[in-house]
Amino acid sequence: MAPALSRTLGASSVAALRPSPSRGPRRAALAPQGKTCARGLRWDARSERAVGARCVSAVAEKAPAEEEEEAAAGEKFEYQAEVSRLMDLIVHSLYSHKEVFLRELVSNASDALDKLRFLSVTDPSMLADGSEMEIRIKPDPEAGTITITDSGIGMTKDELKDCLGTIAQSGTSKFLKALKENKELGADNGLIGQFGVGFYSAFLVAEKIVVSTKSPKVDKQYVWEAEADSSSYVIKEETDPEKMLTRGTQITLFLREDDKYEFADPTRIQGLVKNYSQFVSFPIFTWQEKSRTVEVEEEESKEGEEASEGEKEKKKKTITEKYWDWELANETKPIWMRNPKEVENTEYNEFYKKTFNEFLDPLAHAHFTTEGEVEFRSVLYIPGMAPLSNEEIMNPKTKNIRLYVKRVFISDDFDGELFPRYLSFVKGVVDSNDLPLNVSREILQESRIVRIMRKRLVRKTFDMIQDIAEKDDKADYKKFWESFGKFMKLGCIEDSGNQKRLAPLLRFHSSKTETDLISLDQYVENMPESQKAIYYIATDSLQSAKTAPFLEKLVQKDIEVLYLIEPIDEVAIQNLQTYKEKKFVDISKEDLELGDEDEDKEKESKQEYTLLCDWIKQQLGDKVAKVQISKRLSSSPCVLVSGKFGWSANMERLMKAQTLGDTSSLEFMRGRRIFEINPDHPIVKDLSAACKNEPESAEAKRAVELLYEAALISSGYTPESPAELGGKIYEMMTIALGGRWGRLEEAEATASETSVEFGSSEGTVTEVVEPSEVRTESDPWRD
Repeated sequence: MAPALSRTLGASSVAALRPSPSRGPRRAALAPQGKTCARGLRWDARSERAVGARCVSAVAEKAPAEEEEEAAAGEKFEYQAEVSRLMDLIVHSLYSHKEVFLRELVSNASDALDKLRFLSVTDPSMLADGSEMEIRIKPDPEAGTITITDSGIGMTKDELKDCLGTIAQSGTSKFLKALKENKELGADNGLIGQFGVGFYSAFLVAEKIVVSTKSPKVDKQYVWEAEADSSSYVIKEETDPEKMLTRGTQITLFLREDDKYEFADPTRIQGLVKNYSQFVSFPIFTWQEKSRTVEVEEEESKEGEEASEGEKEKKKKTITEKYWDWELANETKPIWMRNPKEVENTEYNEFYKKTFNEFLDPLAHAHFTTEGEVEFRSVLYIPGMAPLSNEEIMNPKTKNIRLYVKRVFISDDFDGELFPRYLSFVKGVVDSNDLPLNVSREILQESRIVRIMRKRLVRKTFDMIQDIAEKDDKADYKKFWESFGKFMKLGCIEDSGNQKRLAPLLRFHSSKTETDLISLDQYVENMPESQKAIYYIATDSLQSAKTAPFLEKLVQKDIEVLYLIEPIDEVAIQNLQTYKEKKFVDISKEDLELGDEDEDKEKESKQEYTLLCDWIKQQLGDKVAKVQISKRLSSSPCVLVSGKFGWSANMERLMKAQTLGDTSSLEFMRGRRIFEINPDHPIVKDLSAACKNEPESAEAKRAVELLYEAALISSGYTPESPAELGGKIYEMMTIALGGRWGRLEEAEATASETSVEFGSSEGTVTEVVEPSEVRTESDPWRD
């Protein structure tokens, strides 16, 4: 099996080439007598009408004993292949989109021009005819053809046999090998096609191909013809003077009926050239219909009399006429091929807007060349704003990265091969010389080159974002964070390998800043020496974070607390765990250590309120895991904190809101609830007295229940029965307000009497007065 094919064709393709006993007799028709060839596939023109594809192993003569051993092992068959079937497998296994045929043929034309340019260095006579080095594409909708003409090196008759008659043979790879052997010319990195099957992609859309070519090495011009389903091709000498070329190759595709209307359309061809071959180094012209305004003379006779021809007045009028002409399709130059020092910012911005159809300037760009193990050039951009559509956010198939191989567009449909999902907003172009031209997603996923490229692209992106963050003008990074902050937090969750680069880019609200966001570096710089952790609280809004009871003692001690107010924040921080050897601590969870506790006072409070804690636990039962004295409260009577393990109140709220969430896991993952009381608060002191003096008081028990329900809400939890909580509040309000201001019973009685009097009064009968009847004199209904 040919190495080039075995790497590319899938298992189903290779299966078609396996030996079959039924195909044994065909060997005589396919392989020449008395000859053997190297292991491989060869398309050989023994006549101008017949072609044989053969794969024969060179086997030395063996001793009779060895032959007997082989006979005992089983009968051997030689590989056979039908050329038409093999062509079909090659074409349809390598290419998933029909439109790539134009990219392949234009790349071949570009290679032909490159070869001519290199050879003309030592042999200037190659360019003696003086024709321009260019590519022209002319679609003909009426005839259903596409003609691609280049003024390149052309081919001789023998080269036609080698390049177009041998499957998977690359003329470019041979040329590169010759260049490397000749040190005077040196090796070239600009040649594109190095696989050898690009030409055959034309059979995706063509039922017949005619190649007319003229090499400057010979005086004759030859024509190569082949049909898609045929196992033969024809080579003949061109004799028609009207079809003679000065130099180069002309390929005419006779399109299939199904593809004729799409690919014979000039507008469609223009779009494909701009998409795939916009940055080819030679000019590409396409045949396009244009319009222009011209002035023509209009003849008018004088009014009232017949005038002779000489007396006719001549007036001019403007009309629009259509005509066909050549139009340059690749005006935009590949900016990444230039030296970054020579490119102005305005040029980068214009390239960005034109390539990605944007209207805002990018926030930043990075232009770099990577050399060494893998060589590629790239220009990356940070967009000026986030995507307008929610569907484009976190979408791995954003088509933001355009991959080129030697300035030829390959694809923009990647699923995380070049950039991780959280950097899907980055836009840019990547041009590599090390990838094959017929690259597919499967090849990208398995390519070591792509993995190396991905690491370097991600690193350059982080450097670009860091440069924005370090600018003196903080407005740009504020704009970046508003648009793409969620992406950075997602990266902390999905990319543990780059957390050290991501963490300094994060920004949060804090208890010491009203409007500005702070970084983790700023937080650590502001920390007192005694503080050993980074404190945070996760809530649903900035206002609820500012008024949370968990903050009271920390604010009193001037300890800064980060506010995590977006749903993704808490998960991102939990994945970071530490920053600069400082642990992240959730102040809404148990065992909060602030570092300056008075142990003697704590011991006294515990002894004094042990009975109250046990009594409250008895009243609340399984609703709480335990009741204890709080270290975090200063003004609130109580708070409900979650255990070390399991969800916080904020996470529990988010998980309940999941559309496809698993309700069975809520009870399992929900953290245990701990009821903390503030011994210095009057309500707690009153309950302590009730516990000691009247532990069975119904009012005291109702107060404990209401205190627990209020702590649920203030701590971020959702009460199980909001209506029941409302009833308890109304009951307590009735007790608290009853008789405080007195009731105006007499006024109520008077109002009641007035109401009864009004309702029972007979009143007078209201007379309805009808308006007088008025009729006009013109009334048709008048008597």
